[in-house]
Amino acid sequence: MSFSVEEVAKRAKEVSYSLIDLSTEVKNRTLLTAAKLIEEKREIIEKENRKDLIAGEEKGLSKAMLDRLLLNEKRIKGMVDVLKDVANLPDPVGEVIKMWTRPNGLRIGKMRVPLGVVSIIYESRPNVTVEAGSLCIKSSNAVILKGGSEAINSNRVLVEILKEAAEREGYPPEAIQFIDTTDRRAVRELLKLDQYIDVVIPRGGEGLIRFVSENARMPVIKHYKGVCHVFVDEFADLEKAWNICFNAKVQRPGVCNAMETMLVHSKIADAFMPKMVELFKKAKVELRGDERARSYDPEYIKPATEEDWYAEYLDLILAVRVVDSLDEAIDHINTYGSHHSDAIVTENYTNSMKFLNRVDSAAVYVNASTRFTDGNVFGLGAEMGISTDKVHVRGPMGLEDLTIPKYIILGNGQIRE
Repeated sequence: MSFSVEEVAKRAKEVSYSLIDLSTEVKNRTLLTAAKLIEEKREIIEKENRKDLIAGEEKGLSKAMLDRLLLNEKRIKGMVDVLKDVANLPDPVGEVIKMWTRPNGLRIGKMRVPLGVVSIIYESRPNVTVEAGSLCIKSSNAVILKGGSEAINSNRVLVEILKEAAEREGYPPEAIQFIDTTDRRAVRELLKLDQYIDVVIPRGGEGLIRFVSENARMPVIKHYKGVCHVFVDEFADLEKAWNICFNAKVQRPGVCNAMETMLVHSKIADAFMPKMVELFKKAKVELRGDERARSYDPEYIKPATEEDWYAEYLDLILAVRVVDSLDEAIDHINTYGSHHSDAIVTENYTNSMKFLNRVDSAAVYVNASTRFTDGNVFGLGAEMGISTDKVHVRGPMGLEDLTIPKYIILGNGQIRE
């Protein structure tokens, strides 16, 4: 392989130590200049993106994959908004979280510092280049971007824009590194370089995430998949339930926070299911249900298998199950879910609190669609991904999550006896 992945990682490590000295003003100017350049170069971005879309169609990429790959006017504006939003966020670097004084007079505190060198390995979505780049710039982390081969042209032009903005505003462009090759060996090589890379974040399909987790020598922040549920409780408001379930499945089915399984309490199923099935029919959602769910339309609703309860369809397919209690719904979610995003629709306060407490997921909702699990929507400016891990960070990973506390100790000549 002619492209040297190790040289890229080495350059990122060398520059990473100096980034903590950069002022918030320099970082914000870099982000805002990048936003301006994206607006100015929109036609160039669309031209490069078209190359990837044409190649993707020729390769036979799925509709969901092509949709993720697309950079239209709305998504380009979204990237501009992300850069501006991140610029407006408080800078977490150097923040002293807390401070206390010991009996011997030592003042001990915790201060936020950058992780160091962050590598993100991602598929399809070129807007991740800007999201990850912007968060790393603001948090004073060096970043190594490795997008999928299907988005090579789109990612390349976006990285060039970020680097140009950095150079103009005095932010070291070497802190923004790009693995500019489609050679599959590059990922395996990258994952060996723990002497340079502090953390790796895979963002894509389950296969990619599993490969990274099994081969990385450095810490990995990951989510395997988004098997998200909506439970329609016996005390649900029917209008809310129909709207939430329809939105959670249909609005954008090919993303990780879309509903994949709908659970319905048996006491409300007769009132809820007939209209819900009709709404899904009109939207051409394939339904796979247990015996009781199928009773509402045996011809349309296919039998569900055990594998369906674990499935992340990323498509207009939905598993449906009728349950007899809140406890049964919670047990189903904790057994079959991926600990991503799960919701209850209910007007009963006790049930909503029990659901919030007992469902073991990164984001748990009451009376809202799971589609809101997103760093930008949560007010984080952008996200590096949505972690289902329980170490360091869980849920949408934003600016603050790219820092880590460091102990600082202030003394006046104390020695330990």
